[in-house]
Amino acid sequence: MVEHERQVAAGAGQAPVAEPPVSGEHPRVEGRTQRQIVWRRFRRHRLALVGGVVLLFLYAAAILTPWIAPYGYDEIDVSALNQPPSLEHPMGTDRLGRDELTRVLYGGRVSLMVGLCVGVFSTLIGATVGIVSGYYGRFVDSALMGFTDYMLVLPFLPLLLVLGSLFSFTPVTITLALVLLLWMDLARLVRGQVLSLRDQEFVLAARAIGVSDLRIMARHILPNVVGVLVVKATLAVALAILLESAISYLGFGIQPPTPSWGNMLTDARATMTTQWWLTVFPGLMIVITALCVNFLGDGLRDALDPKAVE
Repeated sequence: MVEHERQVAAGAGQAPVAEPPVSGEHPRVEGRTQRQIVWRRFRRHRLALVGGVVLLFLYAAAILTPWIAPYGYDEIDVSALNQPPSLEHPMGTDRLGRDELTRVLYGGRVSLMVGLCVGVFSTLIGATVGIVSGYYGRFVDSALMGFTDYMLVLPFLPLLLVLGSLFSFTPVTITLALVLLLWMDLARLVRGQVLSLRDQEFVLAARAIGVSDLRIMARHILPNVVGVLVVKATLAVALAILLESAISYLGFGIQPPTPSWGNMLTDARATMTTQWWLTVFPGLMIVITALCVNFLGDGLRDALDPKAVE
């Protein structure tokens, strides 16, 4: 009888009536959550997936370096001076007989941690300044953006070199210096996003029912700019690693005997043509890390783009 009624409805040009679900069964939900949509978009970006996996491997190696490094980073072996790559020393040794693989691992421990800390803390500062400036506007906006513009005109690489010549940079001090010099672009970008959000209906409704400004910024505005924050944070990590390597290469950054990829390149300048492995391996790690971080940033930008088409 039910099948007959369905055929009659179809013959009359009407849509067939859907049968109710059997007791105990749940109707199938075709929609996906926002997290599933972001993950689906991110998976399509193959380079971002590869970059993320490689970065996880590099950071895991940096954390586990004291347990997986075959030697100490300052351990000297006079019987293995300037040795090319071999089974005993996969990346060779330097002029003091120190194992290059061990030094690359310990150097990555410094460079990667500096990059990660700079990315996190510069993003926090930039997001705070940008959200407060864009939300309150007027005098607060003028004061904060005036200070931001002043910081933007400072030539930060020469300034870092001057600071490095006046003070002895350690991983902590170089991280603080880079954090103070890399938050301004993000602050201006977030401010622009907040200016377009503060007059939206959901913000006005929250104000009308008496929600505090701090809660509005944290619960209503911040989630709408988190995509920008994540992408800029990844790019800040890459920039911090490159800057730390650059000033260490110029002799103003992390000082020996603590290894970093930059000062390892500095030590290898005089022997680039004869002991190529001392230059190739730390330089290759810098290039691989920077590329992976940028690929990851591109993938996150595409995945978190609210205007992207599924």
